[in-house]
Amino acid sequence: MNIEPTEELQARVAKHAALADPARLRIVDLLTLGDLSSTELQSELGMPANLLSHHLRSLEAAGLATRHRSEADKRRSYFRLAAGALDGLVPGRARGAHRVLFVCTRNSARSQLAAALWRQASEIPAASAGTHPAERIATGAVDVARRHGIDLTGVVPRLLDQVAGEGDLVVTVCDNAHEELPGMRGIHWSVPDPLRLNTREAFDAAFADISHRINDLAPRLHAA
Repeated sequence: MNIEPTEELQARVAKHAALADPARLRIVDLLTLGDLSSTELQSELGMPANLLSHHLRSLEAAGLATRHRSEADKRRSYFRLAAGALDGLVPGRARGAHRVLFVCTRNSARSQLAAALWRQASEIPAASAGTHPAERIATGAVDVARRHGIDLTGVVPRLLDQVAGEGDLVVTVCDNAHEELPGMRGIHWSVPDPLRLNTREAFDAAFADISHRINDLAPRLHAA
C-alpha cells in the first residue's frame, strides 16, 4: 500500500476525522456564516455545555476553528472558522503541467470544447487533438460553443502525434481514445459522445459535463 504519510496528508485526515461527527459538521456549517460564542452555539444546537466544549476542542485541534476573547465581555470567547479551514478537503492532489492536452477520437467536439473551456479557466496552455481526426469540427460543437460565447470557427482537428509534446498532461475525454492509448499516463473523463445522438440537448449535456470537470481540475494544477 503506497500512502505517503506527509504532514499535509495527515492534516487533511485530521480534518475529515473531525468532520465525520454530525455535531462538529453542523458547528462548522454555522461558523461559515459568522463567529459565534459557545453560549450561542449551545442555544443553536441544544447541546450540553460539556459536550459542546469537547466538540470545539476537537475542531480546534484539527485546525478547523479558532477562538478569541470578546473585546466587550472578556469572559466571553467567540469561535470562528480558521483561515484555510476547508482547504484540501476535496480529495485530489495538486500537480504541475506545462500544457494540458485534451484528446478524443475525432477531435471534432469534446476535446475542442474542453480546450476552449480550459483557456477560460486557467493560464496553463491547452491544446486538443484526435487519434483519428475528422475533417472538420462538428456543427453541434460549434453551435453549443457559440451559445456560451466561445468561437470555434476556423479551428481544425489535428492528429495527436503532431500535437503531443513532452510535459503535456493528457486528458482523454473519449472512452475510445482512452482505451486506444493504454500506455499513456494522464487523466480520463468518460464524457458521452454527443454525436451519437447529434442533438442540441446532447451537445449541451457534453458541454456542461466538461465545464464542470474543468472547473474542478483547474485549481489543482499549477504551471510546471
